[in-house]
Amino acid sequence: MQSTTQSPTRVNPYAQQDYPSYDNKDSTTNLNAGMDSMSAFYGEISSIQDDLRTFNDNVSSISDLHSRSLNNTDDSAAQRNAQQLDELVQDTSALSNVLKRRIKALERQGGTGRDGQIRKQQTGLVKQKFVEAIQNYQTVEQQYRQKYKQRLERQYKIVKPDASPEEIKAVVDDNQGGQVFSQALMNSNRYGEARSAYREVQERHEDIKRIEKTLTELAQLFNDMSVLVEQQDETINVIETTAAQVEKDTEVGLGYTEKAVDSARAARKKRWICFFIFLVVLIIVAIVIAVVVVQNNNKKK
Repeated sequence: MQSTTQSPTRVNPYAQQDYPSYDNKDSTTNLNAGMDSMSAFYGEISSIQDDLRTFNDNVSSISDLHSRSLNNTDDSAAQRNAQQLDELVQDTSALSNVLKRRIKALERQGGTGRDGQIRKQQTGLVKQKFVEAIQNYQTVEQQYRQKYKQRLERQYKIVKPDASPEEIKAVVDDNQGGQVFSQALMNSNRYGEARSAYREVQERHEDIKRIEKTLTELAQLFNDMSVLVEQQDETINVIETTAAQVEKDTEVGLGYTEKAVDSARAARKKRWICFFIFLVVLIIVAIVIAVVVVQNNNKKK
């Protein structure tokens, strides 16, 4: 998303945007009803992925605007750039809050069985992508905060070339928008360069304040999402542990079943052996009786 200079009535596109999911109570209710369908779930995942791409594009644009801010020499161009940067930072902050709410809402959906596992996995993936996007944004802001501070140091040395490291640090850390710098300006004999440097120092202090505010928000957002990732990991670990226990119990059950089958086979085998022994004994008894009867008949004759 690219921001352009607008009138003061500009509306943040994410502040009141009616996402079909989480920006108001009714839409959340509708989504909850629709989440019974996996197609609705995949649609929400796809929409979140689109917003993640927009978030990353915004961060790239913010990086470009920071770079432009460092290189601008024209006052009017610098003002336009600062306004664009402010607007884009606000849009990205609002978008990040929307993403957080939507991902948390997906997290609450849960589910059981195969569909539940798919939902947990897909939610975990977009959650991790969002955490990575936040980390990337933090890195960009930290890098440009350092560059702005280095620029402040150079500007102060224009006014006071013999400044000590302590004086330079005081200027960089000055929260009054250049109060320390203005004192040095009064004693400088390079008035023209010093005035120009002073204006830039004030601008850089504003840039640094904006970055500090953004980094604070990102740190909180990162903590919130990291907790969700940890909870997701714990859930996955529980599922994996349960699955492993079920598999183990199944193996034990199969072992008992195999033993029972073997015992049953052995018992049947023993019964057949006993039957054949009984049959043989019965045949022998019958033969003996027959022989005795025949012998008795012969004696009578």
